[in-house]
Amino acid sequence: MASSPKLPAFDPADPLGIDDLLEPEDLAIRDTVRGWAADRVLPHVAEWYEKGELPGVRDLARELGSIGALGMSLEGYGCAGATAVQYGLACLELEAADSGIRSLVSVQGSLAMYAIHRFGSEEQKRTWLPRMAAGEVIGCFGLTEPDHGSDPANMRTRAKRDAGGDWVLDGRKMWITNGSVAGVAVVWAQTEEGIRGFVVPTDSPGFSAPEIKHKWSLRASVTSELVLDGVRLPADAVLPEVTGLRGPLSCLSHARYGIVWGAMGAARSSFEAALEYATSREQFGRPIGGFQLTQAKLADMAVELHKGILLAHHLGRRMDAGRLRPEQVSFGKLNNVREAIDICRTARTILGANGISLEYPVMRHATNLESVLTYEGTVEMHQLVLGKALTGLDAFR
Repeated sequence: MASSPKLPAFDPADPLGIDDLLEPEDLAIRDTVRGWAADRVLPHVAEWYEKGELPGVRDLARELGSIGALGMSLEGYGCAGATAVQYGLACLELEAADSGIRSLVSVQGSLAMYAIHRFGSEEQKRTWLPRMAAGEVIGCFGLTEPDHGSDPANMRTRAKRDAGGDWVLDGRKMWITNGSVAGVAVVWAQTEEGIRGFVVPTDSPGFSAPEIKHKWSLRASVTSELVLDGVRLPADAVLPEVTGLRGPLSCLSHARYGIVWGAMGAARSSFEAALEYATSREQFGRPIGGFQLTQAKLADMAVELHKGILLAHHLGRRMDAGRLRPEQVSFGKLNNVREAIDICRTARTILGANGISLEYPVMRHATNLESVLTYEGTVEMHQLVLGKALTGLDAFR
């Protein structure tokens, strides 16, 4: 009788053996990003978060460019041309360090660069994308407004042509990641033709980007308002290949895909902190990880964490095959961000009072995820996207 093959050892860090799905190049990219984050972010991020600042952001951007993390899933123009799964793995590792760092990369690559790459002219691509991929120029994406977040169709920012053919932009955008440090902004505005996107150099007269302070979430991230006061742009500043909401919404779908992975990075960091604490913290004469209720919490956290990572992998494979639908991205963001927040909150209970200290990453991740929960589509918006897909009935109206 043939002997049974020897089973691999159980790995608490990878209980489902998800790494078996990865190719050597996938692992190399993941390890490169993880190593960069461990060296450049983790030693400092608690201090950055406490002070509410991201010092040296331009240096960080150039370093991220040097490892190919900016616009990494785009082809050409200095971009890495990575797969969707490889980009997702990078997002997971970056958010395991801090959501603000992943947001920097997502806005640069999946919003600003993606918009120019997909909808821009050849001149716009050649002018901006190589420098953005290298981190020499930081980009931002202006869609959300003070009074219009989930309802971008009614944005108030306007772009009008003057007699000479130039465009003149007036309006305000709000909650814009990278705004105060950006060299270029992709701004969406109402025109007589419908909603159009514009490539706006941030040194244009009439453009300003005051930084938003007093945040209790995403504190190690640059968040700004964009003010456009008669900003004059040449005729060729408009993105020529798209008109209407299809443009910004397709960019958001690409960025939301990165969030599906990134949220699991924050969850993994919190889970690992709770697991280590549970095996070292003693109460009643033994480690708290030896008590049934603590083990139940750890087991439930591990199940949701690795289910979420499997979901991210599945969506990544579909994106690489050209088969990923926007509704499926909504499925991933809705599930993974909600579960990540729950994992962080449960981890906090295992750490007890220590869970609120910045000596541990748990509360920082939990508060960051409160922003991730509602940016790029609130819970309600994604529920309605899925509800419409499931029933065929439009509840948005």
